[in-house]
Amino acid sequence: MTLSTSSAHISPSTAAVEDAIRAAADRREPLRIEGAGNWLDAGWPVTGTTPLSLADATGIVEYTPGDLTLTARAGTPLDEIARVTAAERQWLALDPFGPPTSTLGATIATASVGPLAHAFGTPRDNVLGLEAVTGDAEVVRTGGRVVKNVAGFDLTRLFTGSWGTLAVITEATVRLRALPEVEESWALIVDESPEELDALLTRLRFAPLEPLALELVSPSLASHLGVESGRVAALLVRLGGNEGSVRSQRELLRTLSRPVAAPHGVWHALRECEPERAAVARFSAPPSRMAHTWSAARNASGASTQTFVHASVGRGIARCILSVAESGAAERLVDAAARFDGTVIFERLPADLWPRTRSESATGESGTGRLARGIRSRFDPMNVLNPGILGEL
Repeated sequence: MTLSTSSAHISPSTAAVEDAIRAAADRREPLRIEGAGNWLDAGWPVTGTTPLSLADATGIVEYTPGDLTLTARAGTPLDEIARVTAAERQWLALDPFGPPTSTLGATIATASVGPLAHAFGTPRDNVLGLEAVTGDAEVVRTGGRVVKNVAGFDLTRLFTGSWGTLAVITEATVRLRALPEVEESWALIVDESPEELDALLTRLRFAPLEPLALELVSPSLASHLGVESGRVAALLVRLGGNEGSVRSQRELLRTLSRPVAAPHGVWHALRECEPERAAVARFSAPPSRMAHTWSAARNASGASTQTFVHASVGRGIARCILSVAESGAAERLVDAAARFDGTVIFERLPADLWPRTRSESATGESGTGRLARGIRSRFDPMNVLNPGILGEL
């Protein structure tokens, strides 16, 4: 089994979380789970106002370079993990959108991903084990600290992406990768007409190309990143591997288009492109329909230079980012999402607009909603962990 519960060897920060949850349950007082506090407007508004912060639960517990595994406390910033692992020519290939101070626990709890998911997958593919405290103040350990430990009931994946509604993640063990020997980033100028875009993406899909990331950016975002002047869209391609592999992939790119070197730091700039106050939605459909999904997201963005759109073309997902400082922008995004014949997930919205996005699955009326409600009651019977954040009533 991968599930274990124990009070032994609990760190002081985990014990504090355990105590806080027990006290909240006794008082019937809902909690708002926080990491670094970067995106407290992400997800539906939480009905609990008492904060439970993991910001001080920091530090690397165990790092075994030979096994390519690392265990850290939930509040550990991703940039600290990057600094420590770089010394061993390794990295954690998770690059969620937001500042580098984003925490490991929040990244896992929200299943946040960035462009590197194209090659390395989502947090569910990179998290090996967790320590967490459930809503009835029970310390749970799932998975293990070695890559091969995959037997048993997989609570690791269940807790990943549950937005703190089942348990508060206090510690995580993650899979690391070797840093590429050589890395280069290129930009391809893109014709956004559906026919031309579909033709380019089809050629890329069937080409023997293995990029680390493949991200389409709108003209306004290309300009913001220093890739173009704001007149045309661009496709960012991140290559990595040994010298021979990167060289052959670079030559292959040149047969498909006319790549130009991307600016230094372009991927960091892309991760941090969201304004402090923004409305953000993800449009998704099968990757083969990427040109259609891109058009829908671009239409939702309007013509303002304050809006950005980018897409992970290999995953079929386009993110539309609108500054809420622009009058009517968030409302326009909600209306456009309602017309899209695919899946739309809102990441950030002004609080008053969330009710317009409520679905049957969120209210618990569907079979999926009833299943989610049953799982929630098993791990958080008093409903004290982030109530409301998933849109449930």
